[in-house]
Formats: sequence, structure tokens, C-alpha cells
Amino acid sequence: MADNIRCLVTGATGYIGGRLVPALLDRGLQVRAMARTPEKLDDAPWRSQAEVVRGDLTDADSLVTAFADTDVVYYLVHSMGTSKDFVAEEAESARNVVAAARKAGVRRLVYLSGLHPSGAELSRHLTSRTEVGEILIDSGIETVVLQAGIVIGVGSASFELMRHLTNRLPVMTTPKWVHNKIQPIGIDDVLHYLVEAATAPVPSSRTWDIGGPDVLEYGEAMQVYAEEAGLRRRFLVVVPGLTPTIASWWVGLVTPMPAGLARPLVESLECDAVMGDHAIDSVIRPPEKGLTPYREAVAAALRQEPLPSDPEWAGKR
Repeated sequence: MADNIRCLVTGATGYIGGRLVPALLDRGLQVRAMARTPEKLDDAPWRSQAEVVRGDLTDADSLVTAFADTDVVYYLVHSMGTSKDFVAEEAESARNVVAAARKAGVRRLVYLSGLHPSGAELSRHLTSRTEVGEILIDSGIETVVLQAGIVIGVGSASFELMRHLTNRLPVMTTPKWVHNKIQPIGIDDVLHYLVEAATAPVPSSRTWDIGGPDVLEYGEAMQVYAEEAGLRRRFLVVVPGLTPTIASWWVGLVTPMPAGLARPLVESLECDAVMGDHAIDSVIRPPEKGLTPYREAVAAALRQEPLPSDPEWAGKR
């Protein structure tokens, strides 16, 4: 029975975690929300329905206590933008999660990673996400890794990057990655897959790609956003020699996003982010209403209000 499954959500104050907790509760699952500063969750609308515990992924002892008596642990924390060496810190955090999960007898780990082409040279961000997924899969604990591209919703860093660039620059010189292919996915669809991942029978620990129904160029995605936001068509002038470093400086100048977050995101745009297969359909069926088209997901995001725990730049026009 769903109500007998005990889930722990790491990063419950984050963008995905803050939305996943109520979605799991709506599904009838027992939920424990973990945060480094639990007091930040005092005003969450679901606070009376979920247990809240302190836990820090860099503190292995705190995780053993937090994970006790749980069946499923959602790994939704990343150090990008908060750590000088987020790649090393995230690998350490993943090993801490595995060690604590083994001690606590956790049955399943669920991790949200990033879409990327196989065999390509990956950015630090995507390399780190891939490494974390591999550490979890190799743990011997049943692991579901869901790989998503740009998540469309207020507070999603990749969506906010696109939002701020499009809002602020009617004419922009851009790197060649505006022609790279992306397969965005609406936040409600991401939550659908994450919730179902708690109980879906899986043949083995592995990665599964998830994405929305539309594949388009990054520049096209910006134009659709502009249309839905009531902006004039944006003029994009591609400069092939614009390096990721220069592009990240440029993003830092025209958006309020922290440089430590913006640069890894910009570097990750250097490769396509499209589903390699649809194997997920044999494990978790799409939502009954179907996956949300990109334009509809953008329109919905423009109507959303940020959560109190979202970054101060989230949702700003």
C-alpha cells in the first residue's frame, strides 16, 4: 500500500524538493523532509503533514539518523553555486548518502540527473551529475536515476536562465549553442515521474531519460518564451567564437543569477539535451493527460508564484 511507503526527501527547501513533498503526500505516501536548516520549512503549507529532520549531505552521521526507518530516499541536493569545488563535494555527498542508506536499510534511491548525449565531452555540471548517478547505481541499493533536461517552472535554474536572458535582451549576441537541441519538460511532469519512482517496479538499477513531447533548438525555445511573455521577437546574432567562459561572464552581467550557478549552466548548453530513448515508458507511464507541450508549460510557468524557499531572483521579470 502506498501509505506504508516511507519516503525521505533531501533538499526539501530546494526547487524540486519543495514541490515534491506535497506531491508525495497527495499520493498517500509518508514523507520525511530533510534540510540543513529545518526552520526554513516552518511556514511550508504541508508542514503539519510531514516529519521534518535536520540533515547535511556533507555530514555522514546526520544522514544515518535522518534516513532511519525510511524505504525510499530522494537525492535532490546539489552544490553548484554554493561550493568552490562542487564536483568533488557532490561525489563525497553521494558516497555519504550510500553509506547512510546502507546502515539505515533504505530499499531504494531516486536521483534526478541531467540529459546528455552518450560519448560526448560533458561540462563540469553534467559530469558531476553523471558521476553521482554512477555512485548511487553501483551502491548495491536499488536505484532509479531520472535524467531530465531543462525543467520548465518558476525557480528552476535552467528555466530562470532562459527567462532572464530573453526578458532583458531584445537583441543579443549568442554562442553557437542557441542552435543545440533541447527537450524541455514541465515541472508537473517531472513531479509525476519522481512520485511514481517511489513504487514503480524496476528491472534493475539504471538511468532513464525523461522529457516533454517537444524537441527544439535553444534559440527557438527562447522565442516561444518571448511570445508567451508578450515580448517582441528576439534577434539572435550567433558568434561562434564566444567561449563558455566569456558567455558566463555575459550571463552574469545581464542576469541576477550568481556566477557560481550561471557558469556551470552555460557550460552545459554546449551539448544537446535530448532523450536517447523512451525506455521509461515501460517502467513509468506518462501522465494520463499526456506530457505537457513546451508552449503550455511556459504559459503555466508564467502564471506560477515562487515558493518562499525559492531563490530571490526566481520568477522576476
